[in-house]
Amino acid sequence: MVTDQPTFQRVMNEIRHLSTQEQLDLIEEITVLLRATLPSQFTHSILELEGLGAPIWRGLSAHAYVTQERATWGG
Repeated sequence: MVTDQPTFQRVMNEIRHLSTQEQLDLIEEITVLLRATLPSQFTHSILELEGLGAPIWRGLSAHAYVTQERATWGG
């Protein structure tokens, strides 16, 4: 049975016949198409990481820590 539905393999065969510029244009068009389907808002914000690990550093001197780290460099 012959179908008019494109399959992945058929599409790939067609793409191989395009010029390099046409392939790049196709990638751009597909990217735009896919971005339009993404949710408009992310479920998390980078700001949620603020303060993460703060208890680990509490009571430590940043200057002393850097000095200690530099002493291990062996340079």
